[in-house]
Amino acid sequence: MNSNAKLSAKYEILYIIGIIAISFSSIFVRWSSADVSVIAMYRLYLTNLLMLPLLWKYRGEIFRLSAKQWAQLLFSGCMLGLHFLLWMQSLRLTTVASSTVILTLEPILVMVGSFFLFGAKINKAMMVGIGMALIGSIAIGSGDFSLSGQAAAGDLLSLLGTIAVAIHMLAGKQLLKHISAFVYNFLVFAVAATSLAVYNAICGLPFTGYAPREWGIFLLLAIVPTLFGHYLFNWLMKYLSASAVSMAVLGEPVFASLLAWLLLKESLSALQLSAGALILCGVWIFIRYGKETTNPERKSPKSLSAAGDGRKAG
Repeated sequence: MNSNAKLSAKYEILYIIGIIAISFSSIFVRWSSADVSVIAMYRLYLTNLLMLPLLWKYRGEIFRLSAKQWAQLLFSGCMLGLHFLLWMQSLRLTTVASSTVILTLEPILVMVGSFFLFGAKINKAMMVGIGMALIGSIAIGSGDFSLSGQAAAGDLLSLLGTIAVAIHMLAGKQLLKHISAFVYNFLVFAVAATSLAVYNAICGLPFTGYAPREWGIFLLLAIVPTLFGHYLFNWLMKYLSASAVSMAVLGEPVFASLLAWLLLKESLSALQLSAGALILCGVWIFIRYGKETTNPERKSPKSLSAAGDGRKAG
């Protein structure tokens, strides 16, 4: 096996680990009785606390960030905070299957954004993979979608949260061309957590007084879906396309629905299990055979972001 093949296999293994890790997020949120904005805030602040020992190593890079890059980080972080707020709240109103299946719209939104912003081209293999995964994802949630009442409100919140995270990923893809994954993650998580802290303060939600069990759930959210999920995916965006990384959410309904069936006693039909296998096949095809390229006739991400950091991107 040559070095390129070994490197590709490494990224694929890390990608699968990330999918499994983010699938635990909905379970941990369901286990907690705290307000979702508080859960999200402490999830991110605790993640920053775990990353803090390495921060000193990157101090020089942080001080070199331009004003435009800080503005981009603030925007990306606020979008991530909004995603957590909306999506976590959706889990209180609808089932895990319905909430996570709506997240599968993310790669479509990222692809559309990449096309209009960066002139990205999508090949046939990527379209086939996405098509298979979307069909499977729709089937997973088909038995649980509702057009009225509480479940519909949860579906809408999940959709809005998906739009927010797609914007976050598009902004992050450009920032990661110029800064390290650690600096990007640490600062974006800090911004997202602080934006949620402001929201909690305005709403008068308590910052203390939670039981040890709740703090344990906050910590699990920080370690499993955040460090081994979101952090890992942000790091992979330095080596994979934004569309490819966003495809990870298409695997989440499979594992999240299985976990909900095992741990939350939510129903899971044979149709949903079969659809889960279809999703995994679609993800594999997209990653294995899909290649995203940039249209040379369109303005490149480098030129688009050059003004953002005061230098030619590379």
